Amino acid sequence: MISRIDLRGEALPEGPALRALLPRADFDVTAALEKVRPICEDVHHRGDAALIEYARRFDQVTLERVRVPAEALTEALAGLTDEVRAALEESIRRARTVHRAQRRTPHTTQVVPGGTVTEKWVPVDRVGLYAPGGRSVYPSSVIMNAVPAQEAGVPSVALASPPQAEFGGLPHPTILAACALLGIDEVYAVGGATAVAMFAYGTESCPPARMVTGPGNIWVAAAKRYFTGLIGIDTEAGPTEIAVLADDTADPVHVAADLISQAEHDPLAAAVLVTDSDALADAVEKELAAQVPATRHVEDRIAPALAGRQSALVLVADLEDGLKVVDAYGAEHLEIQTADATAVADRVRNAGAVFVGPWAPVSLGDYCAGSNHVLPTGGCACHSSGLSVQSFLRGIHIVDYSRDALAGVAHHVVTLAEAEDLPAHGAAVKARFDWKVPQQ
Repeated sequence: MISRIDLRGEALPEGPALRALLPRADFDVTAALEKVRPICEDVHHRGDAALIEYARRFDQVTLERVRVPAEALTEALAGLTDEVRAALEESIRRARTVHRAQRRTPHTTQVVPGGTVTEKWVPVDRVGLYAPGGRSVYPSSVIMNAVPAQEAGVPSVALASPPQAEFGGLPHPTILAACALLGIDEVYAVGGATAVAMFAYGTESCPPARMVTGPGNIWVAAAKRYFTGLIGIDTEAGPTEIAVLADDTADPVHVAADLISQAEHDPLAAAVLVTDSDALADAVEKELAAQVPATRHVEDRIAPALAGRQSALVLVADLEDGLKVVDAYGAEHLEIQTADATAVADRVRNAGAVFVGPWAPVSLGDYCAGSNHVLPTGGCACHSSGLSVQSFLRGIHIVDYSRDALAGVAHHVVTLAEAEDLPAHGAAVKARFDWKVPQQ
């Protein structure tokens, strides 16, 4: 059901050599890029007409318009069960609590008397959010994208999600209901690369956005890469990942259940256990054999995900090596299930999010921890962060110097300009002092 990788017995290599030993899914965004390029350019040239044509081709729905009418949002919210509505509202409340605390305030530094640099934080003008469809419905992704954008103060927030034949060409009603709860009234029934193109270029129905965020399949990732530079993006999200660093104190029932929970997403989802305990690895393998048949989505998602090259039980000599392995892997989600898990978690350097101890499963973070679940995948956690308020803010430096403050450093500016063979740079300073640089 799941393979083993034994890294005991020899000193672990470092850097790329260690990463090469670890399991990872094949996810060729470059190849997909060539297939989405003509689709994106078609949306550029034909606008809504192209969106409607691709909805018919890819989603098997016939649309009259791509913008979701306001009454559909109202009806979707009214159709929620009390239990689902309460859960969504609590998820929103907790996410707002965490993300509101991430807001940035201007900060002024006095460099010298009369010379200050202020950094102010300005939200992007407009963002397009994407909520995927396909195998599952993800109202939680609506929350995780919308809340940080709203808390950052983005003035214009729109959302796209694939049209569903089952719901008359509208996105899934739970997606629409989540939008209604969040106060998002600009929603489009557009999916995949076409949604990214719509936000990037704009169409008759949808003004262009400055930034696009949200998870999706390989076509969404490829479209984000295609438009990088024209718009801001969060990340090229790949298949979801969980890594569990565990020792012999971990409960194999918990570990197996958590591995299965991420394998449930997609046949390319990665489930990785890193442990120094043969006994735990054996017990987890037995639990997988027992738990997998008792759940749903086995044949189309869980079984191929666990059996794929991206999933494995990784055996290490000790927890020190285990930490080296999980830092090299850079998991989207990393659980620490060890003795003194808090201390071990504090030493982790590369992870999208870290879940500490037996009572913080990844599922909690997916929905109601208050943390964000839009996280870097494919090892990108070694250089990138998950979605946050900061993702939607731009820092702008405001330089304010008096005449005396400039005079005090003018000779250094001129010297450096001449050292770089850029005399006009120096001249711009000299001109303010009748071409004479005051000597200090």
